[in-house]
Amino acid sequence: CSLLVSSAAQAMTLRLPPPGDDVVGEVTMVQIARHADTLNDYARAYGFGFRELMAANPGINPWVPGEGRKVLMPGEFILPPGPRVGVVLNLAEQRLYYYQPDGQTVVTYPVGIGREDWQTPQISTTVTKVVKDPSWTPPASIRREHAAMGDPLPAVVPPGPDNPLGPWAIRLAAPGYLIHGSNKELGVGMRVSHGCMRLYNDDVEEFARLIKPGTPVRIIDVPVKVGWKGGAMYIEVHEALEEKRAHVVPEEAVADAISHANRVAPQPAEIDWLEAKAAAVQLSGLPMRVSAQRIASR
Repeated sequence: CSLLVSSAAQAMTLRLPPPGDDVVGEVTMVQIARHADTLNDYARAYGFGFRELMAANPGINPWVPGEGRKVLMPGEFILPPGPRVGVVLNLAEQRLYYYQPDGQTVVTYPVGIGREDWQTPQISTTVTKVVKDPSWTPPASIRREHAAMGDPLPAVVPPGPDNPLGPWAIRLAAPGYLIHGSNKELGVGMRVSHGCMRLYNDDVEEFARLIKPGTPVRIIDVPVKVGWKGGAMYIEVHEALEEKRAHVVPEEAVADAISHANRVAPQPAEIDWLEAKAAAVQLSGLPMRVSAQRIASR
């Protein structure tokens, strides 16, 4: 399909898979409608992060993709490992999953996370408060950084277009860390913050109306996810965060993840290692089937 890009992001609410399965959503294709459109326009319109869309579409010029060019929208995901409760944010994926209380659906959003020198931590915490039109009190470290760049900050930044928290903020029990909107939405799906997690403003408004204080939040860093769909094994491989790339070999990480999944499976899958290697090399972030044949249902 083609799209005349609108300004509204489209969050994804996906039905949870049946027991034993881990894959949700679907991949679609869209066509660039206008020569002036950028890949970031489509990332925001369809609910993806910039780097996420780049990984799924290698070789496309993000600023001039070209009118009529077909672009893959990577809307299929392996759910993160661990309990499907509350909020799970995967740093390597730069994506947030919120398992809704109905136990039947998950809402997922792209996120911007902390820079290499201001990392978003891996923690388990809870939501404490949801704030509309938040003011921002920059910590002393950030004020010093801005002052050194000739951009001094006030002690308190009131709500408005200059406030980097955007229109909503979700406060966490972990001191100093928020999930919030942004006055620079291009940073969603990138590493640009001082450790907080940024959503598109339309997404954060929806999320703020869904989330409740007391909801558990789990922040993980899993570049290789393994899951099952219809009795077949799939893997989803993301590039490791910059500070970990020297220690993470994608082929080894994929082999380790597959081997672990087979050890805990009731019936191991026969693996197509060529497909597994391709997933490790491509780092597309797309679920790829790696079992050579269907296995009995779990």
